[in-house]
Amino acid sequence: MALRVTIMALCILISGCTGTVATTSLPNVDNLAYHLSPGDRLRLEVFREDVLSGEYAIDDQGVITLPLAGEVRAGGKTLAQLRQDLQSLLGQEYVRDARISLEVAGYRPIYILGEVQRPGEYPYVEGMSVHGLVAKAGGFTYRANEHVVYVRHGRELDEKAYRLTSGAAVLPGDTVRVGERYF
Repeated sequence: MALRVTIMALCILISGCTGTVATTSLPNVDNLAYHLSPGDRLRLEVFREDVLSGEYAIDDQGVITLPLAGEVRAGGKTLAQLRQDLQSLLGQEYVRDARISLEVAGYRPIYILGEVQRPGEYPYVEGMSVHGLVAKAGGFTYRANEHVVYVRHGRELDEKAYRLTSGAAVLPGDTVRVGERYF
């Protein structure tokens, strides 16, 4: 009986030392369509319309404000969706045969904390993975748990644990924390 209790206590002790068990994975970089968010900056070029061309920041309500056209909802849309919306809006009311070019001029930064060599703020690069972010931060420390990562997306209040896979995507505004392993 004492042997059984000892074995059970040992199993509980070992299972308690393995850390957080993450059951979900982050989306893969290849399968992710980025949706614009407040804080992103856009570069709009309207052919032969210098008044409308320029850089625009998405405000806290997810809106950009264009001269003549006013407020246009940009937050939550993909770049292609916003390009199509602007093309039709400007073509209907302001510019005959509107031809536009739209690109992201700047993303919100991303943050990495915990068991990496150089934690801090880093610029987001399109298609960035957690492993790419860890590489920018100088790699894992010797204590790092290389199987689980904690992520707080944009304006969420709580971080969630995810299994770390090779293509795990990170998005602008994310805070990534690499925890420590126990053994």
